[in-house]
Amino acid sequence: MNILLLGKTGQVGFELHRTLSPLGTLIAPGRSAVNLLDNEAVAQCLAETRPDLIINAAAWTAVDAAEAQQAEAERLNAGLPEQLAAYAAANSIRLVHYSSDYVYPGAGETPWQETSATGSLSHYGTTKLQGDQAIAQSGADYLIFRTSWVYSARGNNFMKTMLRLAQSKTELSIVADQIGAPTPARLIAQITTLAIHSQLAKGLYHLAPNGNTSWHGFAREIFRQAREFGLELTLDTENAQAIPTSAYPTPATRPLNSRLSVTKLEKALNIQLPNWQSQLTLTLGEYLEQ
Repeated sequence: MNILLLGKTGQVGFELHRTLSPLGTLIAPGRSAVNLLDNEAVAQCLAETRPDLIINAAAWTAVDAAEAQQAEAERLNAGLPEQLAAYAAANSIRLVHYSSDYVYPGAGETPWQETSATGSLSHYGTTKLQGDQAIAQSGADYLIFRTSWVYSARGNNFMKTMLRLAQSKTELSIVADQIGAPTPARLIAQITTLAIHSQLAKGLYHLAPNGNTSWHGFAREIFRQAREFGLELTLDTENAQAIPTSAYPTPATRPLNSRLSVTKLEKALNIQLPNWQSQLTLTLGEYLEQ
């Protein structure tokens, strides 16, 4: 089986590149090989590789920048998935794609179900939703995994930023009224591989660890575990101040409620997803051991 992986340099793509190889021949062109902003370049890649399975880990993930660079975000988050889904439908192959908690309106405290009404608050969220809808309407055999708060031992992410700041600052202010589940890229790749191997039924699934926290709570747990690993921090955890979203304005509006129900995925795969704290321990340990 030829597996075409797009977005191999991203956090999720890197982990997928490590886990997918046992399933077949992995083809993972980099940015210099295929310009994903170019429809024709992608079409040529598909014609040359003739994949039996497409894994699309490519995306525009700069949430605030998407407000200004709308065309680029639309191409990567909506146009590219639509193009890949059309190819998958025409060639009777499966497409695996990744979506975001930002497609939901972010109100209330109830975890979102896969059937919940959508209503994005930002251009980024709108483009991710457009990509999901294009895939669902394409007639392709697909899996869409909606996830939240992705981080890993590599790349730029919240965990690494907090560690860097905690080693140089004595005070921090961190948003405490946005609630979700920090999701390591490694877990996304592991579940993706399991889903492919077990021939998970076509559809949309939420993929995140169990439990939830705020960015402030996530940061405090990062600091606590980092100290347990023996890392010296200049920041006293008590000086990590909790602030509301309104005190930290950004170009793109963030959802306050990013809780995702993962019951559908757990039942379909007959698994129990781990809690976010244990996943942080694994990811933090990997990062500190590099």
